[in-house]
Formats: sequence, C-alpha cells, structure tokens
Amino acid sequence: MPPWSLRLLDALNRSDRRTADLVRGLSVARLNWRPAPHAWSIGQCLEHLLAANEVYLPPMTRALDGQPTSPAQDITPGWFGRLFIRTYIEPSPQSRRARAPGKIKPVEHVDPDVTDRFLASNGVVRDLIRRASAYDVNRIRFVNPFVPVIRFTVGTGLEIICRHQNRHLLQAERVREAPTFPKE
Repeated sequence: MPPWSLRLLDALNRSDRRTADLVRGLSVARLNWRPAPHAWSIGQCLEHLLAANEVYLPPMTRALDGQPTSPAQDITPGWFGRLFIRTYIEPSPQSRRARAPGKIKPVEHVDPDVTDRFLASNGVVRDLIRRASAYDVNRIRFVNPFVPVIRFTVGTGLEIICRHQNRHLLQAERVREAPTFPKE
C-alpha cells in the first residue's frame, strides 16, 4: 500500500483509541453534558463525525467504480482543497468556525450506541482507504455531498475525513477536561 494509505489508517487507529479513552466510564448523562447551551457534548461530537462519514463515503466509493488502477504515492490536494482543509478542518487559531451543514448536524440528545456506530463507520473508512490505495486518488473526483458544484478528489476527501476527526475529537476532549464536567 502507498505511504498515504498507511498514514491515514494510522490516523484512524489513533482516532479510535482517542474515542475509546474519551468515552470510557461515561454515563449517558455525561456523554450528553454540554459546557454551554451553544456548545456540543462529547456525544454530539461523535454523532457529527459519524454523520460526516455516512455522508462523505458513498460518493467517494462510487467515484472509484470503473476507474483504472494506478496508485498514487502521496495525496496532493489542489489549491482549493488545501484552502478548505486549512480554513475549516485543521484545528488552529487561523481556522474558522462554521455551522455544521444540516446533513451532519448532531441531534440534541445522543444515544449511548453512538460510540459503537462511529467506530464501525471508521471501519468502512478503512475499507475505502484500502480499496482507494490502488487508484490515483489525486485525479478521481467525487460530487461533494454538501455543495455539488464543488468536486474534491478522493484523496482530498479522505484527508478531510481524517483531519475532521482530529478537530472534533480535540473538541470532545476539551469538553471532558472542562472544570465543570460532571465527575459522576
């Protein structure tokens, strides 16, 4: 497998470990606790990531159908993909906060099975990465499920998924570390 696929698989493994650490010992009430009325709970962060996987994966999977195999060694997002990742996905002081699109906005109260469903969806992401490793993910484009006129490459989409998880797991970790987070 090319280096990019191993890197992204490793990133997903880290996401899974962080998720397990994050939810260990949480009651349903603590999973749904929010530090402020406008802020998300740990469960809502996981629900959002699950929804993002469910929305992004089908068009990326379909984009590979019928394409010739020709593996790319690295993922090289175009200028717009790099700008999008830097501006909206990467957690940094320069990134912008934007409202979650309706398709991936979390519900108000999250069921405790959200963790298992999110981890299972990461299994589907892993399957797609393994499949995509045989293709030139820098040339194959998919229809963006949020803004159909924007077409990212499959490689950029996979980068977005993995980096998006980092962003919201960091957000969820901050919730758990909040001084007012319920102890029991």
